[in-house]
Amino acid sequence: QVQLVESGGGVVQAGGSLRLSCAASARTFRSCCMGWFRQAPGKDREFVLATRWRGAATDYADSVKGRFTISRDNAKNTVYLQMNNLKPEDTAVYYCAALSRLSRSSGAVEVWGQGTLVTVSS
Repeated sequence: QVQLVESGGGVVQAGGSLRLSCAASARTFRSCCMGWFRQAPGKDREFVLATRWRGAATDYADSVKGRFTISRDNAKNTVYLQMNNLKPEDTAVYYCAALSRLSRSSGAVEVWGQGTLVTVSS
């Protein structure tokens, strides 16, 4: 079974940066895309951004546009979430996800990572 393993969460001050990694145990599944979602305390899980394994198509939530970027290393089956200029409202558990299509919907998620906590202090 394909697994997604995240790393890189932690505590950072507002204005700081953090990079999350998501390593897939195999590239054999047919997911077209990889993405990140997040869930803040007491809130629903929300889309952050997503990209295709092939090609340049990427989708960003408005709340992170200009601050967060997603990149990938196809040879390592790994995607990265670079988060800059972090704000306290970015505090959440961040989940990596394998997607069946480039979509903001959690209904497109085929595999979830276990989540990693990011805390932004003011």
